[in-house]
Amino acid sequence: MISIKDKREARLKRKKRVRKKIKGTPERPRLTVFKTARHMYAQIIDDSSGKTLVAASTMSKNLKSKAKGLSGNTKGAILVGETIGKEGRKKRIKRVVFDRNGFLYHGRVKALADKARENGLEF
Repeated sequence: MISIKDKREARLKRKKRVRKKIKGTPERPRLTVFKTARHMYAQIIDDSSGKTLVAASTMSKNLKSKAKGLSGNTKGAILVGETIGKEGRKKRIKRVVFDRNGFLYHGRVKALADKARENGLEF
């Protein structure tokens, strides 16, 4: 059996390997995703200045009521993806680099990415 510690360490190794190649710039910031068993988080980050431009999660004020009971599944991820896409477009962000943060591009991560694309972000 694989322990939780081993899974986490493997994800962090994948994260390091990917982050060597991916950098967010002012023209094309980085859209990063983080998930826990209960919640989903997404941020658009400009790595050159080290600033978060847009953030959304199932814990944020505007989504908390909508995501009640949905936050740990794909429906919650879809809400977060929709929000991050709309907020990014409001801040005139069109193109982003997708950082899956060491998670597999499957399930909730894929659902969030697809919804962000539908709402105006280009990967």
